[in-house]
Amino acid sequence: MFLTRSEYDRGVNTFSPEGRLFQVEYAIEAIKLGSTAIGICTSEGVVLAVEKRITSPLMEPTTIEKIVEVDKHIGCAVSGLMADSRTMIDRARVECQNHWFVYNENMSVESCAQAVSNLAIQFGDSDDDGAAMSRPFGVAILFAGIDEKGPQLYHMDPSGTFVQFDAKAIGSGSEGAQQSLQEVYHRSMTLSEATTAALTILKQVMEEKLNSSNVEVMTMTPGALFHMFTKEQVEEVISKIS
Repeated sequence: MFLTRSEYDRGVNTFSPEGRLFQVEYAIEAIKLGSTAIGICTSEGVVLAVEKRITSPLMEPTTIEKIVEVDKHIGCAVSGLMADSRTMIDRARVECQNHWFVYNENMSVESCAQAVSNLAIQFGDSDDDGAAMSRPFGVAILFAGIDEKGPQLYHMDPSGTFVQFDAKAIGSGSEGAQQSLQEVYHRSMTLSEATTAALTILKQVMEEKLNSSNVEVMTMTPGALFHMFTKEQVEEVISKIS
């Protein structure tokens, strides 16, 4: 006789009879509670736009970092448990620096995503290095970068799966945002159109009114590489869509 669902979701490595890992599914659900992040890849570069949840007027908005620089040619947006994301971003940064040190070349975006995925899947391992992680990481990451293949966007989830996308949304409003992205995205999009589209969609799915304090925008272009928008630049794009 099969055990109940609750019996199967206690162990992080226990498959249910249907072949599901409930702990990983729960981690993916945790991301749906996180703030919405949108990434769009164009031939000119990649844009990331992320909602910042300001839960109190006493909070300092600049201390909430949803978009971070991994290397000068790779940036990433995160959604889910922010404490978990720091471990993964640290791994991404170390891998990029090691690659540069050993091979004297920039790490490709795919290799960086793969290195972090290898860390994400380690919840199942226990070896001589120490005990296994007690649970999967509850964070999804969008990697935006430029390498010899041009602008690229990768999405990674708690199962350690990473996939390349032209446009992707993660977080609480991801389902509606992904639907909107499918309608507006086309391969000949300019970076400026993609930035406007990302903020327009973010405005639709956010509960708060869009302003320069509760949203972060970053572009990754072959010329400027990692470029974080200033408050003034964000306001300028918002003024176009309102």
